[in-house]
Amino acid sequence: MPVDRAHPATRRLLAALALGLAATVFVPVPGVAAEPEPEVAEAVAADPQLEADAMELSHKLRCLVCQNQSIAESNAPLAVDLRNQVREQLAAGKNKDDVVDYLVERYGDFVLYEPPFKASTLLLWLGPAVLLFGGAGWLAYRLRRRSVEVAADKGLSATDRARARALLDSAGAQETESPESRS
Repeated sequence: MPVDRAHPATRRLLAALALGLAATVFVPVPGVAAEPEPEVAEAVAADPQLEADAMELSHKLRCLVCQNQSIAESNAPLAVDLRNQVREQLAAGKNKDDVVDYLVERYGDFVLYEPPFKASTLLLWLGPAVLLFGGAGWLAYRLRRRSVEVAADKGLSATDRARARALLDSAGAQETESPESRS
């Protein structure tokens, strides 16, 4: 039934539902803050080359709080401290490698988005390849074994068919007898 022919109470109810839906979608609820968009850190250093180096390093270092953002993108207090520490060390004359080495020594390889290839990160680098090749090998083994099983169990022999037919015939004969005739 079209809405214009509906009962007036039904039309009022539909209008109230539409208004309520619009209010929940378009009107912000007080006390509930929207999640802020990640912003790139503002330039702080006066020297443009120093700031460019600091931002380049900041994009290569992982925020230890957020874990899926670089310290340049994160607004977490630890990320702000790490950005400031990177700027301070670069301003003190240390090169990028020294700053990265200091942070790795302090926080471990986890602070790097691209951890180095060494014994402690071997599983991280080779694990996906091992899983891929292991899964492909297992699948090939199962498919080969399954094809052998299907070929071996291709069909029943003539004696097996005759025996199955006899069993089915005897079961069918027992079902045709009614329970009253058995008593």
